[in-house]
Amino acid sequence: MLCDECGKNEAKVHVTYIINGKKTERHLCEECAKKNQSILNSSFSMENLFSAMLNNAFNTTTYLPSKGCSTCGMTYEEFKKTGKFGCSHCIDTFKPRLMPVVKSIQGYAAHTGKIPKRAGGNYKVQKDIEKLKEELKQSIEREEYETAAKLRDKIREMENNMQDGDE
Repeated sequence: MLCDECGKNEAKVHVTYIINGKKTERHLCEECAKKNQSILNSSFSMENLFSAMLNNAFNTTTYLPSKGCSTCGMTYEEFKKTGKFGCSHCIDTFKPRLMPVVKSIQGYAAHTGKIPKRAGGNYKVQKDIEKLKEELKQSIEREEYETAAKLRDKIREMENNMQDGDE
């Protein structure tokens, strides 16, 4: 995709504005994005977003580790302010506090990422089955047996389709 402004270079900066419910997109090359400082001077960053989510998600001390990271000494409060870890061991230190936030963002605690279409095949189906099994478990816990039966049947159908494709 070419830059909306110069029309020459490949667009590497993609900005979406939603103002009064109207969505507008701009696609700029790095050069034009640097010229247009209003886009780059935004105080938005992924670290700020993650930090805000952490601040709002859990305001209790239930999950706070009693000490900071044993390797770098970073405390959870410092992490909340910056949204950045001090070292690779911080994630283990703060994991009990982070996993509920991660789960609320993606719907599950494990990172799944995206699967390239050319490699997807059965792997994607297996991941879909895992997700359905989790939904099935939750439906049973909530005693929603009709929903659970539908999910069970869908899981069986998907598993049978996978087996038929292997033959």
